[in-house]
Parts: sequence; C-alpha cells; structure tokens
Amino acid sequence: MLTDLQTRAAQAIVNVFETGTPRGDYGRVTLLAGDTGHLTYGRSQTTLASGNLYLLIKAYCAAAGAGYADELEGYLARLADCDLSLDQNMRLRRLLHDAGGDPVMQTVQDGFFDRVYWAPAAQAAAALGIEPALGVGVVYDSFIHGAWPTLRDRTVARHGDVAALGAAAWVERYVGERRDWLANHPNALLHNTVYRMDGFRSLMAENRWDLALPFTVRGVAIDEWSLTAQAAPRADDGAARLLRPAAPYMEGDDVRALQQALAAAGYGVSVDGVYGPGTEAAVRAVQGAMGLGVDGIVGQATRAALGL
Repeated sequence: MLTDLQTRAAQAIVNVFETGTPRGDYGRVTLLAGDTGHLTYGRSQTTLASGNLYLLIKAYCAAAGAGYADELEGYLARLADCDLSLDQNMRLRRLLHDAGGDPVMQTVQDGFFDRVYWAPAAQAAAALGIEPALGVGVVYDSFIHGAWPTLRDRTVARHGDVAALGAAAWVERYVGERRDWLANHPNALLHNTVYRMDGFRSLMAENRWDLALPFTVRGVAIDEWSLTAQAAPRADDGAARLLRPAAPYMEGDDVRALQQALAAAGYGVSVDGVYGPGTEAAVRAVQGAMGLGVDGIVGQATRAALGL
C-alpha cells in the first residue's frame, strides 16, 4: 500500500508530463494534429475519442453547484457519440477552459481521474506484484497515456514476468520496451513523448523507487508543498470503445467479451454480442456491487472491475 504522499507524488509525475505542473491544469484544453485521442481536457488530460471526456463532463453536470452545467449539458449527446467535429468547437473549448476554474469541476476531476485511471492502474500493478511507488507510477502513466496491455504483454514475452525478474528489474525493462515502441511508432507524433520514459529512467538512476520527497521531473520540483497546497498526445491505439445503452443497440466482439465476463461473474446474460437491456441491467448490478457510478456505461473503471 502506498502512502497518500506517495500516491500524490506518482500522480504528480504524470501531471507534469501532461500539463507541466505537479497538481495538473484543470482547465487545460489541448488539440494536437494527428493525436488519436483528439480533444483532450483537464488535470491529467482525458480524451474525446476514448469516451472518457463524456464521462467526466457527465459527472460534472450531475454535481451539485456545478457552475457551467447548464451550458455543458447541451454537449453531452455529442460527447457520448465521440463526435470528432467537437475538436473545432471553440465555444465548447472556452466552456471547458472556464469550467476548470470551478472548484466543483476540480473536485469532480480529482475523483474522476482517481476512479477511472489511478484505481485500475494500482490494481493492475498489484496483480503483477509491482509494489514500489515509482513502479506503480509507471503503470499509471501508461493508463493515462495508453497502450498498457500491449507493452505489458510485450515485456513479459521478451523478458519474463515480475516473479522471475523482481519488480524493479521488470519495470526497468518495461520502460525500455515502451520507450522503443514510442520512438518507432507509425504515428510520428508519439516519437516526441519518449521524454516520459526518460523521466522515469532518471528517477530510477537516482534510486527514487519510494518517491521520497523532494525530487525533480523534467526540471519541475515535486515536494510536499506542491502536492498539498490548494490549488500531450495519446497512445490510444486500439483503445476499447465506451459501451453504453444506445438506439440502435451497440454490437460487436467487445460487447460479446463483456457479456462473457458478466456470465463468468455469475450474472445471467445472453452472450450474443448485442448491448441490450439484459446486458445493461447486469452492468448496473456490477457497478452497484463494486461501488462504481451506476449508469450502465462500460468505461475503463467498469472494465477493470470485470477484469477486462
């Protein structure tokens, strides 16, 4: 188990990678040409294309006292459909930027990034036997930046598992594999993101595995004050789509995989590849049992709860 400061320090490293500040930039709106995530937003930069921007704004609009809810609610349907034309919607971008200054948005973002990215990353690290705080931070960075399963499996195939190598040695090899993958990716935009792995390598060279404060990442100091005071491109190749109730019903192999996981968990669903009312009901039951938001929408947090 990481301490609260270790958790914040690991998250701060990724915030520096994403927005240049340890606490993140809640109002940051970014659009990079060629970025597969398309419009990105918030403290740790969640994306339009993944469907997670929709989940964030949906949660904000439902929060008591949200100052920009009335204006942002009009975009929910298009965000849910991952309407990429929103990339160029300057009114939406201004609203998102301004909403970042709303304390309600900041609270919602903190909960959202913890629930959708940090908790599944910590769970994935624990499942592999990665205990050092810096190692958990590496996994979290991959959940934020994308393509964790691809590089995890590649590292195991080429070097062995954590049990064989030890956590530190495995994480070092993972970082090497990920750096090489980013540097040679067909999307040239990702070549510029090798700095993330170089940042981790520098911390490893300094033996900062426990993330004891203070330390520096990319020239930015991370210390207790920066973590407790008030207040980039995606690697989403092959990222799972958001599964949700829709008309017509969503269909596909990803729905079938979801239904198989639900059936294996003891929820009686038909494995037919169609996201109908029965599947939605089972998803809602899982979400309620796992303490997640009960909305029938299968995003990263619900997938993690089902082991997908």
